[in-house]
Amino acid sequence: MKRNIDVCLSPELIGLYDLKGKIVVVVDILRATSVMVTALANGAKEIIPVATLDEAKSYLNKGFLCAAERGGAQVEGFPLDNSPFSYMNEEIKGKPIVITTTNGTLAITKSTTADQVLVGAFLNIQAVADYITKQDKDVIVHCAGWKGKTNMEDTLFAGALVELLYNSHNLACDTAHLSLKYYQSVKDNLLETVKNSAHAKRLNKLHVIKDIEFCVKQSTYDIVLILEGKKLITTS
Repeated sequence: MKRNIDVCLSPELIGLYDLKGKIVVVVDILRATSVMVTALANGAKEIIPVATLDEAKSYLNKGFLCAAERGGAQVEGFPLDNSPFSYMNEEIKGKPIVITTTNGTLAITKSTTADQVLVGAFLNIQAVADYITKQDKDVIVHCAGWKGKTNMEDTLFAGALVELLYNSHNLACDTAHLSLKYYQSVKDNLLETVKNSAHAKRLNKLHVIKDIEFCVKQSTYDIVLILEGKKLITTS
């Protein structure tokens, strides 16, 4: 029997979904979940996502390597930013990294009643799809959006994942259909589409076009990130 896949377009809406017994895939393409995937793919020990700056500061004061972003920009006083290229060096290898962002880490903390919480990005989308097909569970894609609003790039990821799971999962609601059709209509021109998104334009002011280009690459990394307690680790 096919399982179901559904899409939540904003953390403000996640309370409408019953997460118990399900897999939730949290996505924040620009750039939180892309950073998390990149960090673990490049040797970080684990990611500790926290929703608030105060939580992140408490870890920073204990000597943890910490990243903090608000409004797309690095928060003063924190050593790491929200660019995936900052996590491709020896400094992060073998170390736990604490991350707080405007949208992505909040979506993770709002998903913890699920049976499993995964972190998804275009960078590991095929690995996420392959993992899900082996689990025999319903799935909800939780889009981080932007400050409670729906955004383009996370919705496109949701549609791409729905397409990959189309043969194993029924589309549970209209948001899954909408995401799928949207992705299929632009997937041959994905980078240019995402470059025109509101958040990409916000990030352009920070001169991070290379980040945007990197974050829409598909299946660069063959890893799956799963939340174990308060930590994101790679599945064995």
